Amino acid sequence: MSNLAFDEAATEAAAALTDAESRVADAAAVRPVPRISIQAFCETPDVASTIEAAASDRRMSRAHVKVHMGGVAAAVEFYGSAPTPNLIMVENRQGADQLVQQLEQLAHVCDPGSKVVVIGGINDVALYRRLGQSGISEYLVAPISTVQVIKAIADLYVEPGAEPLGRTIAFIGGKGGAGSSMVAHNVAWAIAKNYGNDVVLTDLDLAFGTAGLDFNQDPTQGIADAVNAPSRVDETFLDRLLSRCSDNLSLLAAPATLDRTYDFEEGAFEPVIDIAQASVPTVVLDLPHMWAGWVRKTLIAADEIVLTCEPDLANLRNAKNFVDLLKQGRSHDAAPRLVINRFGMPKRPEIKTAEFAGALGLEPLAVIPFDAQLFGTAANNGQMIAETDGKSPIVGQFEEIAKAVTGRAEVRRPQKAGLFSRLRGGKSGKKSK
Repeated sequence: MSNLAFDEAATEAAAALTDAESRVADAAAVRPVPRISIQAFCETPDVASTIEAAASDRRMSRAHVKVHMGGVAAAVEFYGSAPTPNLIMVENRQGADQLVQQLEQLAHVCDPGSKVVVIGGINDVALYRRLGQSGISEYLVAPISTVQVIKAIADLYVEPGAEPLGRTIAFIGGKGGAGSSMVAHNVAWAIAKNYGNDVVLTDLDLAFGTAGLDFNQDPTQGIADAVNAPSRVDETFLDRLLSRCSDNLSLLAAPATLDRTYDFEEGAFEPVIDIAQASVPTVVLDLPHMWAGWVRKTLIAADEIVLTCEPDLANLRNAKNFVDLLKQGRSHDAAPRLVINRFGMPKRPEIKTAEFAGALGLEPLAVIPFDAQLFGTAANNGQMIAETDGKSPIVGQFEEIAKAVTGRAEVRRPQKAGLFSRLRGGKSGKKSK
């Protein structure tokens, strides 16, 4: 290959990477769509497949979406004998006058309160204004992208000026005992301590959760009370269940008992996470190493995912399965963050870091060395690593993970504010963007 051809190929590859990063960044700024019903009537397979792809995105997981073919004419016929949903999306590739005429017919069969989004092929400001004056909520010019569809829908149903939702960060291990909970707890501590923001740490391992032990807490109430009474879950109820760990960190603890089994439906934890996410800037989800519908749903719905693995074959196989699953379920999101834990354990054969990460196609965010004395002491004392040995370089690794998952550029001094002032109506609990 000539130097010129090589340079052109490199430029194209760099442009493709930049474009992919841009799409991920655009998607990250899109708010989740609420529980609404959406029906689309398309004329072309490309638009239909784009809307179907949008429907499978995690931000649309609460919406109920159906895609039909036939365009505006099919919608008029369909709603002549059926109630209209919250949102109707129609594709029309005809002229402006024909489009307006068909939309007038659609208006006669639409229920009050239904919104309409039109997808057309005419890029004309005059048409856009004309449609807006006739009550059309949005006009999108084809070709459209999946993120564009999701953003258009979210913009219609998210209140202007509303504070951004809190960031959910899910931690899960490549294998049981890989240290995912330890990483989750120390990162939650680092976020609360370094940024002065309120953090809710939610221990979702109801049978064997260790968050209470790690923070030396033994609360009488916690996540189980919230899950078992979904109709009662609101900010006030959640506030009563939280156990204070520091000025800005609070714990929604697991009962960690075996007096009952914990079998949950897919959406069992949604009400709790929704309330926490609407109340504080950061919600850390400590997921158990198990595979159930609710675990999969919670993992895919998270804003950030941290995958903690030990450098062995079982962790590598499971991590590869996670990565493949998340590529399918989160095609418009960044890849999970990889943390390699207990690296350098004496006399244990290990997969080299570069080989482990290369097989997953991920760059390790942190490589935490094996230190039985430090971690054992912290666990037995109910302390974080920073409390046990603040000078340990491992503390810096937790701070780097915290910086990455919160999108922070630099550490600042923590604010002197009470715990969950946002929940209790104070002025200092504004969420970070």
